[in-house]
Amino acid sequence: MNSEDDLFYNDDDSAHEMDDDDDDFVEMGIEPEPTSTNEKTDVEVFLYEVLTTEQIVQHMVDCIKEVNTVVQIPATTTRILLNHFKWDKEKLMDCYYDGDQEKLFLEAHVISPFKKTPNAKKRTTRATSAAVAASVQQEVTCEICYLALPATLMTGLECGHKFCIQCWTEYLTTKIMDEGMGQVGTISCAAHNCDILVDDATVMKLVKDPKVKLKYQHLITNSFVECNRLLRWCPMPDCGHVVKVQFFDSKPVSCNCGHIFCFACGENWHDPVRCMWLKRWIKKCDDDSETSNWIAANTKECPKCHSTIEKDGGCNHMVCKKCRFDFCWVCLGPWEPHGSSWYNCNRYDEDEAKKARDSQEKSRSALQRYLFYCNRYMNHMQSLKFESKLYASIRLKMEEMQQHNMSWIEVQFLKKAVDVLCQCRQTLMYTYVFAFYLRKNNQSIIFEENQKDLENSTEHLSEYLERDITSDMLVDIKQKVQDKYRYCESRRKVLLDHVHEGYERELWDYLDSA
Repeated sequence: MNSEDDLFYNDDDSAHEMDDDDDDFVEMGIEPEPTSTNEKTDVEVFLYEVLTTEQIVQHMVDCIKEVNTVVQIPATTTRILLNHFKWDKEKLMDCYYDGDQEKLFLEAHVISPFKKTPNAKKRTTRATSAAVAASVQQEVTCEICYLALPATLMTGLECGHKFCIQCWTEYLTTKIMDEGMGQVGTISCAAHNCDILVDDATVMKLVKDPKVKLKYQHLITNSFVECNRLLRWCPMPDCGHVVKVQFFDSKPVSCNCGHIFCFACGENWHDPVRCMWLKRWIKKCDDDSETSNWIAANTKECPKCHSTIEKDGGCNHMVCKKCRFDFCWVCLGPWEPHGSSWYNCNRYDEDEAKKARDSQEKSRSALQRYLFYCNRYMNHMQSLKFESKLYASIRLKMEEMQQHNMSWIEVQFLKKAVDVLCQCRQTLMYTYVFAFYLRKNNQSIIFEENQKDLENSTEHLSEYLERDITSDMLVDIKQKVQDKYRYCESRRKVLLDHVHEGYERELWDYLDSA
């Protein structure tokens, strides 16, 4: 391998500066500095590490080096291939040795390094033709700016498309700064209809602005994390840490910033509801589906222009404000014949009425059901925000207790109580998402009873913590608070254990139409 291809990104977030020389790319032969990992486990031994940006860059370099020791191709080409396979090294190796290599490079949009191209042939004869090039300065027309320039001011990729250096630099800068290189961290050739990807060495050679280089490094790093199913950015704003797991699963992970989230979907940890149903719930809450349900339940359409109309008075003679059509709100027929003796607006048409009633009742029922679960979901979400504010007031109470001959350890029961309270609120919030999609059966009845017990015990604990604790009641209140939060912990465990058992034994039945 050429040493100029053995590159990795020296991305120093603390400095946010780059040297004039290409210090941001150094030889991969340098041994990585020892890094401390924050390895954690939960009760089910879900191993993971929290990495800094520098550690992620080094991890990316290690992946490239590991593959390169086998395939022996330029490092920047290896990165593109790994990116194509979403950094699945085993899959890349299988395709490289067991499949069609030419097809592999074609699908990854890179020129095979084993293929002799016209550009490669020119490089091999460059030394022998140096004297001729010096005496004859050939001019080439750039296909972007259409200026005839000396060949020394032109450059291109292995695909053979050549443009002037200035056009290449502007093209790459625009792709990096304005377009963000797309979602896969790659830039294609500037030629029209050419999908060959620009390698990292070419980008760093042509781009001179340090800010653009730094942005390119960030995009490459972000692409590495986004494409790798075993990596996920911490979703907290401005955190910058990455969680690395040994295997992909829907498990809670805790970042160094303190944020706990689901590794599989990136949302706040949402036990007992699974990622698929939470995703559907969030979409349901965000889009206008429930607005549509309300419209269907409380409005009718003009029979002529089909505009949506809400009845705000007692009179059934309606006039559409859009098309001025007069119609009857009851039967939706034209209003004009309603005064005639032969018109039967009062006669009940069983089939039509049943069809209209069923449709509207279904919309009303769906809306009421959604609002029932949504209101409780939002209520616990709001309560959780308030409970989080309890930490400040509890801290003051803990300081007050220490002034009444209680040690720091003795007053920790209050913080523990708030921790348990917040955990219970968050669990209860997601139980209503789980229940919304759950079909009624014997197991769902048991679940609702566990949910009720946890909800009642959580409210009692919340009441105790919001009381004004005085020094003369410290001993009594401590025992009661401890009893309350321990009971909450036990009820939360019972609920979650029952749901998890239902998952394992496939006891839960879901409503597909919800």
